[in-house]
Amino acid sequence: MAALRPKGPLVSFTPALLPSVKTLPGRTIALEKLEPKHAEDIFNVTGGTEASRAALWDYMPEEPFSDLNTFKENIASKSTSSDPYFYTIIDRRENLPTSGKAIGHISLMRMVPSHLNIEIGHVMYSAALQRTTGATEAVYLLAQHAFHDLGYRRLEWKCHSLNEPSRRAALRLGFTFEGIFRQHMIVKGRNRDTAWFSILKDEWDASLKSAMEKWLDVGNFKEDGTQIRTLQDLRAESS
Repeated sequence: MAALRPKGPLVSFTPALLPSVKTLPGRTIALEKLEPKHAEDIFNVTGGTEASRAALWDYMPEEPFSDLNTFKENIASKSTSSDPYFYTIIDRRENLPTSGKAIGHISLMRMVPSHLNIEIGHVMYSAALQRTTGATEAVYLLAQHAFHDLGYRRLEWKCHSLNEPSRRAALRLGFTFEGIFRQHMIVKGRNRDTAWFSILKDEWDASLKSAMEKWLDVGNFKEDGTQIRTLQDLRAESS
């Protein structure tokens, strides 16, 4: 009689849902379904010919946009996509030139409801968003939405292996590095090895969610906006 081989635990589950919610409100930012009306605001902080603006597109699938009309066409196309499902990031901070305006975009993508997998991608953070509370809050809102509203159990983050800021961000946010997919893609004529990261729902519920909520709390910031405790410290305390 052949020996029984391990097959993994049985999983009782309901297929996850596809995203359809129009708005996910946060304290410092809100995620709104990307619409053509957001194009000009986003172009004003990511488009043009300045070197710092062009660098934002180094690891994106598109080349930099120097022309508003071309950018509007791109955003119009993104707005009709169901996978990726794009959100624009609205600045909810007060008394800033960007208050109430779109300052970037982000998406949920590569959804596999039958396997409960989903990914965060197409992360475009303008200078107005980088290294702000809102940059973290956007990921928190999507993670909570993916796990608890849509019913996924695995959230992925992938980036070019040479994109060190994205890799550092993934680790800071609590994603686990899973390895490098070698020669995974050809993007804009160049080889891309892809770094893979993930968070599991059990990990999110056990400690990552509470650590991020403590970090995002207004009481964790001084009057000038600097953090009191780091996310890494809060996560270590929660684990």
